[in-house]
Amino acid sequence: MSKKSIAKPAEQGDNPEWTQQDFARAVPMSGLPAGLQAALKAHTRGPQKAPRKVPVSIRLSPDVVNSLRSSGAGWQARVDDILRKHL
Repeated sequence: MSKKSIAKPAEQGDNPEWTQQDFARAVPMSGLPAGLQAALKAHTRGPQKAPRKVPVSIRLSPDVVNSLRSSGAGWQARVDDILRKHL
């Protein structure tokens, strides 16, 4: 089992719970002015220019996977490096 950190709730002033009144006042994106819609959409990440990796699914022994995962973040990149060295 991986040890993921649990996000702590934000301070109440930074991220308060929405009330029924907040939901009632909410406006869908299509209801916003065109300029604001464009500005908000501009902050989304676009597609990669050229995919660098190909997604695959392989079956590995549990001890192999556990060993790799226990080495910490970036374990999948290390698998790629190990396989590349053995080509």
